[in-house]
Amino acid sequence: MKKHLLLPPGRSFSRLLAACALFSAALAAQADLNIDLTGSGNNQIPVAIADFGGEPGTARAVASVVRSDLERSGMFRLIETGMSMNENSAVDFGATKSRGADAIVVGSVGTGPDQRMESRFRLYDTNKEAQLAGAAFLTPAAQLRGAGHRIADVVYEKLTGVPGLFATRIAYIAKLSPSRFELQIADSDGQNAQTALVSKEPIISPAWSPDGSRIAYVSFENKKPVIFVHSLATGKRNVAANFKGSNSAPAWSPDGQRLAVVLTREGGSQLFTISPDGSNLQRLTRSSGIDTEPHFSPDGRFIYFTSDRGGSPQIYRISVEGGAAERITFEGSYNVTPRISPDNRTMAFISRRDGAFRLAVMDLASRQVQILSDAQKDESPSFAPNGRMILLATEMGGRGVLSAVSVDGRIRQRLSGSAGDVREPAWGPYIK
Repeated sequence: MKKHLLLPPGRSFSRLLAACALFSAALAAQADLNIDLTGSGNNQIPVAIADFGGEPGTARAVASVVRSDLERSGMFRLIETGMSMNENSAVDFGATKSRGADAIVVGSVGTGPDQRMESRFRLYDTNKEAQLAGAAFLTPAAQLRGAGHRIADVVYEKLTGVPGLFATRIAYIAKLSPSRFELQIADSDGQNAQTALVSKEPIISPAWSPDGSRIAYVSFENKKPVIFVHSLATGKRNVAANFKGSNSAPAWSPDGQRLAVVLTREGGSQLFTISPDGSNLQRLTRSSGIDTEPHFSPDGRFIYFTSDRGGSPQIYRISVEGGAAERITFEGSYNVTPRISPDNRTMAFISRRDGAFRLAVMDLASRQVQILSDAQKDESPSFAPNGRMILLATEMGGRGVLSAVSVDGRIRQRLSGSAGDVREPAWGPYIK
């Protein structure tokens, strides 16, 4: 076995560009988010997850994370085994196949070197009666859930051919009271939420750096929108943009060397690029309209953005070197918040249809559009790093909740807490 160390809808376009929208619902206390799953992928894979051997409490916790991850992906149908098996147990393939499982995961959890926890597993193809994968993950006891996520990632990739996303993280903004805003970082399943920043004033537009070590965001703590870059490891931060007027909508370049931002320092909301330390400012657009919500294409060639330069909010793109902008959306009178999939093939965005603001996706080659949501107020779409899911915020009952939907619309997840207003989600990258 391998061993490893481990535009908000309903708000005016001009207010969006000024980045000064406030959350409206009261919030009691922010806790971990729970996921409700509806729908499933085509041809779900039947897989059995045996109870892991070792210390009962920790073994049960890791196996539970693996089961939960695979089940909420919508790609797997879990088969009960009714038995405990560690990674060295002899698998009764005949009995496992008779239960309807095409694959089985067995494993154990125990104390490893330096008092860290060692989670070991093997994945078997029951039809071929062959091992597909095996690994051991060393983690501190407090990060045991992370081992479960990594096991689930390996199983997902081996059985679907697509990298898993369970060990990634999400960021979002929670309003805890009229004078308490928090930047929260959680596991991809909404659990293990940690507070990265607390502010008496609104925080908006969190954006992950490509290596996952930093988050850029807009804070109103100085009574105006200012862009900060925040180190998650140290908690230290620096001002990236604090020019006259509004500083908003930061987006990272794929190499992490630049930020695309929206500034009004020269009159009107226009796109600029700047280094994360606040140096090397360069203007990118020069239009008579309002340009906002920049987003780099994964290949680093273009910046997609929202603009009303044609009379209504639509999505455009421009070379990172500048020049003429190309209009991308033509269907409908209101299309905003472009986000490009990691494979550079699909654009997620928010489109107004029949008075509702809904998540849509466009095939960039054919320009065909599909509406993925039936909600009234979707906002802030963000692709998972494997490109298979899109995280977004949706308003329900006057408060924001997070949801996720597969790019084909078949799988839907709702991430909700017992109370609260949760907005501005951003899915983090793979951590190397």
